[in-house]
Amino acid sequence: MNSIKARIIIVLTVLFIIVMGGALGFIVLEDRTFLDALYFSVVTISTVGYGDIHPVTTGGKVLAMALIVIGVGTFLTVTANAVQMLLQRRQEQLRKQRLHMLVGVFFSEIGTTLLQLLSGCDAELDQIREDLTIDSGLADEEYARISARLEWHAFQIDPKLINFEPMRNFLSKQGDLLLRLLENPNLLEHESFTDLLMAIFHMREELISRPELVKLPDKDVEHLVNDAKRIYILLAKQWISYMLYLKKSYPYLFSLAIRTNPFCEDRSAIVT
Repeated sequence: MNSIKARIIIVLTVLFIIVMGGALGFIVLEDRTFLDALYFSVVTISTVGYGDIHPVTTGGKVLAMALIVIGVGTFLTVTANAVQMLLQRRQEQLRKQRLHMLVGVFFSEIGTTLLQLLSGCDAELDQIREDLTIDSGLADEEYARISARLEWHAFQIDPKLINFEPMRNFLSKQGDLLLRLLENPNLLEHESFTDLLMAIFHMREELISRPELVKLPDKDVEHLVNDAKRIYILLAKQWISYMLYLKKSYPYLFSLAIRTNPFCEDRSAIVT
C-alpha cells in the first residue's frame, strides 16, 4: 500500500509539472491567457479534447502532440495506480474482517473458557479485576489504558489453585480447531495471535502426554504453571482487543461478552 501511494505521489508530481509546462508553452506559443492555456493543457492530457480551443501555430501544434504522447501516459498511470490502491485497500479490509472472524471463533470455542480457568488461578486478580470489568459505556481510549495496565500485572498462577485435569479435558477436545486455525493463511501476519495458538497447542500436548496429573513433582508442576502463565498473558491481551472490536462492529455479541466476562465473579449470560 505504501509503495503504491509513493508511486502515485511521484506520478502526480510529474503530471503537475507536465500540465503547468504545457500551459506555459501555450501562453508563449499561442498567446493565450493563463486560464485558457491551462484549460487546453488539461483537456489535451485527459484526452477529452472538446475542440473549442486548438493550436494555430506550428510550435503550439508540436507542443500539443508532445503533451498527448507524454501527458496521456502519465495520466493513465495515475489512474491505474489509484484503482490499484483502492482494490488493495478493499482486499486489506476483507483480510482484516476474516481475521477478526477467526479470532471470534477462537474466543467462542476456546478463549473465553480457557481465560476463565486461568484467571481463577490468579492469586492477584483482585488488583486488576475492576479494570477488567468492561461495560458498554467504556470509551474506546479506555481500552488502551486497560492494555497498559495489564503490562504491569504479574499474571501469577498459583500452583495451589490450578487444576490441570479440567484444562486437559477441555483442550483435548480442541485439537482439530487449533490445527485449522494455525493452518489458516489469514493468521500469518497476526504474529501475537499465532504465538497464542502455539502456546495453547503446546500446553495441550504437555497435558495429554502425562498419564495422570496428580502427585506430579514440584519441578514438573512449575514447568506446567509457566506454560499456563504464558497462555494467560497472551490471552488476556488478545481479549482486550477482541472486546474493543466487538464493541465497534457487533454490539449484540459485545453485550453477551460483557455478561460472560471471564474476569468477573458474578458472570452470567442471563439478562437481568
